[in-house]
Amino acid sequence: MADEPLPKHTPNDESGVPAPTPQADDATSAAEAGAEGERVAVGAGGGVRAGDGADASDPGEPAPAAVPLASPKAVAVVGDEVVPDPAHDVEQRKREAGVDQRFPFGRPGAPLAAHPFRFGFTAALGVITAWMLVRSITSAKSVLIMIVVALFLAVGLNPAVERLKRLGLSRGWAVAVVFLGVLLFFAGFVASLIPPLTEQVTKLVQNIPDYITQLQNNRRIADWDRRYHLLEQAQKKISEPGFQTDLLNRLYDAGKVALSGTFQTLTVLILTLYFLSSLPQIKTFAYQLAPRSRRARVALLGDEILERIGGYVAGQFTIAFIAGLTSYVFLEIMGVPYALALALIVAVTDLIPLVGATIGAVIVCLVVFLTGSTYEGIAAVVFYVIYQQVENYLVYPRVMKRTVDVAPAVTIVAALVGGTLLGVVGALIAIPTAAAIALLIREVVLPRQEQQ
Repeated sequence: MADEPLPKHTPNDESGVPAPTPQADDATSAAEAGAEGERVAVGAGGGVRAGDGADASDPGEPAPAAVPLASPKAVAVVGDEVVPDPAHDVEQRKREAGVDQRFPFGRPGAPLAAHPFRFGFTAALGVITAWMLVRSITSAKSVLIMIVVALFLAVGLNPAVERLKRLGLSRGWAVAVVFLGVLLFFAGFVASLIPPLTEQVTKLVQNIPDYITQLQNNRRIADWDRRYHLLEQAQKKISEPGFQTDLLNRLYDAGKVALSGTFQTLTVLILTLYFLSSLPQIKTFAYQLAPRSRRARVALLGDEILERIGGYVAGQFTIAFIAGLTSYVFLEIMGVPYALALALIVAVTDLIPLVGATIGAVIVCLVVFLTGSTYEGIAAVVFYVIYQQVENYLVYPRVMKRTVDVAPAVTIVAALVGGTLLGVVGALIAIPTAAAIALLIREVVLPRQEQQ
């Protein structure tokens, strides 16, 4: 009995359950697969029908109630999970987009793959957009010019704001002080022009009969009248109905131009105030449009360009102030009436590059010839010829060399091109634009050429 071998035990011997045969294993696997398929079908949105979950061997047991599930479009199956569709679930949108404080609308996705159809469609859209953009710019030309002028003035006045900030003022108070100075200048300019204009117009209306009598008594005019009947033709021309209508139309057009100029001036001043107060935010937003790898260099170049524009505006105001002050001293010495108004006209016109000083000098010399003697008029002409030579060869080059650092030939060409394209506004912004282009060529284009 001791030598008899022990019986071989299996894991199922202790429970008394025989081991399953291979056929039973296959059946069990099939059943499990069927159950898994049912779960997937339910997860896909199929729902549970009454009687599906009942046991076939228990027909008397009541069927479970139907479980309402989402529609097939609201969920998706990822592995063993049922994931909501981001088109229907707001929280799922935020999770899949990766929303955080830096990207409140989600992280940008990868660019789309290139495709010939997509390329052609994008090119066609680009052409249509460019055409519409050109038409929009043409239609809104006057508004865009006012925006450019206001932004140019804001950049030019910003150095004064920065100086006041270094003295301890906040930016808001510094902007208020600078803008108040600009308003006082415009108010003083208008106030100095209105009295002489009103007085001269009143005198002209009162003296018209005397002027006509002088013309009639003039021998040369009388001789011309006998030959060509000038007075008779003038009377016929004035008595025509078309002449009066044309005169009224011209007066109406002049009034429209005056109102339009006043409105545009006020608009430019208001825009200048807004741009000047929010200039740091505008700069930051513009710099953020550059790629992150080049943003620092773009910011440095942008700061240098803005500094040169501000220096140019400050230099122009300095030159205009010198011209106005010199003219006022000369006109007071000569005893010319309305010296302050004429000096302000010289200062304002001197802001225009190349031709501004000449325009102001011509206006002053004509007034001196009309209100004074011939010798006073000749003295005014000599004075302004000498002063323009001093300004062109001594004052202007030294001031502009410290601010924009542009060659004289480039200055002349830029002013001519800008004046041709946009008139006086183009001539004003042409020189700082040329300075910015020269800086970009020297700092960006030329180094790349050297590396090739």
